[in-house]
Amino acid sequence: MAGVNCVLSEDQFLCSICLEVFTDPVTTPCGHSFCNICINKHWDNCDHCHCPVCKEKFSSRPKLKTSTFVSEMVSEFKNNLQKEATGARDVLCDVCPEPKLKALKSCLVCQTSYCPNHLTVGFYIHICCIQ
Repeated sequence: MAGVNCVLSEDQFLCSICLEVFTDPVTTPCGHSFCNICINKHWDNCDHCHCPVCKEKFSSRPKLKTSTFVSEMVSEFKNNLQKEATGARDVLCDVCPEPKLKALKSCLVCQTSYCPNHLTVGFYIHICCIQ
């Protein structure tokens, strides 16, 4: 079976009340998801309980269910964002003039980084690295 490649965007994980990425997501009986705090505050400020998305009315405040699927997806999404923010920067060649190319290797001694064009014996081994 071939793997599925799915692109998810932040918009898919936004609470329609606070417009932020879900925190403690819960699902209403009509199937819409909200942050637990957001939907409860919404209902605290309303005369009757209804879904803010589809406007379905509930005779009493419904029991909310933890949305484990949405919770897991939000967690995965946040982890991916964190990985991108901390480790997605390319190392650039220290020898290239502007615009610098992406480095392929770095010297372990002097920490100079080299692109494929500058990764030659003449550039890769510095006098400071031979000692």
